[in-house]
Amino acid sequence: MIAGIGVDVVDLARFSRAIERTPRLRERLFTEAERRLPVHSLAARFAAKEALIKALGGSEGVRWHDMEIVADGEGDPGFVLHNVVERDARARGIANIHVSMTHDAGVAMAFVVTERADRG
Repeated sequence: MIAGIGVDVVDLARFSRAIERTPRLRERLFTEAERRLPVHSLAARFAAKEALIKALGGSEGVRWHDMEIVADGEGDPGFVLHNVVERDARARGIANIHVSMTHDAGVAMAFVVTERADRG
């Protein structure tokens, strides 16, 4: 059963300027593994993290490092949750998180669907 849906869009040029102006932004928003990626991939991950917050219904107590985008064995993106976000998702009965990210024509976008376990 779908528990929440979130979507977010990031302007690549604006995001790139922000990263250039404030180099510590990479450290603040992304885990060590994520930081090594090119800016367009970081923008898509930022959009995914924002979309997850929306799908979960809020950001109280959330830290950016509590949400990490990783690739599964087939190269598809997924979330690894930590700390507050992990506890919040568990408390809401979230069993699965689906994420899709893209970047093209100066925009990065992500779509997230959270799913509760079927209680039937």
